[in-house]
Amino acid sequence: MDTTPTAPGTPVIEMMGVNVSSLRDLSVIVLENVDWTVNAGDYWVIAGMQGSGKSDLLAMTAGLTPPQKGLYRLFGHEMPIFEGELLKERLRVGLVFDGGQLFHELTVRENIALPLRYHKEVGRSEIEQRVNAMLELTELVDSAGKVPSALGRNLQKRAGLARALMLRPEVLLLDNPLGGLDMRQVHWWLNFLDQLHVGHEIMGGIRVTLAATAEDLRPWRERASQFAILKNKHFIPLGNRPQMAEHAEPLVKELLAEGPSGK
Repeated sequence: MDTTPTAPGTPVIEMMGVNVSSLRDLSVIVLENVDWTVNAGDYWVIAGMQGSGKSDLLAMTAGLTPPQKGLYRLFGHEMPIFEGELLKERLRVGLVFDGGQLFHELTVRENIALPLRYHKEVGRSEIEQRVNAMLELTELVDSAGKVPSALGRNLQKRAGLARALMLRPEVLLLDNPLGGLDMRQVHWWLNFLDQLHVGHEIMGGIRVTLAATAEDLRPWRERASQFAILKNKHFIPLGNRPQMAEHAEPLVKELLAEGPSGK
């Protein structure tokens, strides 16, 4: 990050009465009247069933689609941001897509290096150094020369995470990062995100503000600090851990219920 980090507790994402459209068809509204404030240092998890709008919400938050109604401010600037001098504000937000969404004609190393090549005036040697450090951190060294199709789902997700971290974002959005992973990989992700949230050295020691989506609240209940669900086109805040556990919404009980996986 080249900017001064936002002070803890300061709003970095502010939505008031926002309508969110579908990524596939901007004329289709998937969420209505979203009121959501994320402060620097927060750790949010937004849960919901398939098709509830989780991916669409994160895409709009990252600036990939515009709000269809209402007011959305990112770091105090009204979105969408079109002015060239403000585009750097959007780069303070990283997005990890479900499945990684890597460029399949490029190797893992080349995918991870892309943000630095496109958005930073960084020399080749520094790019190589930073990419090597990220490969080591995310345990992708042995996969660096492979194309994404040669990797399993977990490693594709890790490569997407590594790419999103290359610009050292203040805010990291993660779309269903635990989906389809076994318990060992789930624990790796949760522990890694914990390190980012408290301030990892590869991020300059700055605490990363986190917002992840999920279809299961159980793995997150002792990790995240703020929770919400998406239901019937509505964003429903649940509060902190104790408040979530006591919430009367039936979907919360379902998303916390023990199932065959035992997670």
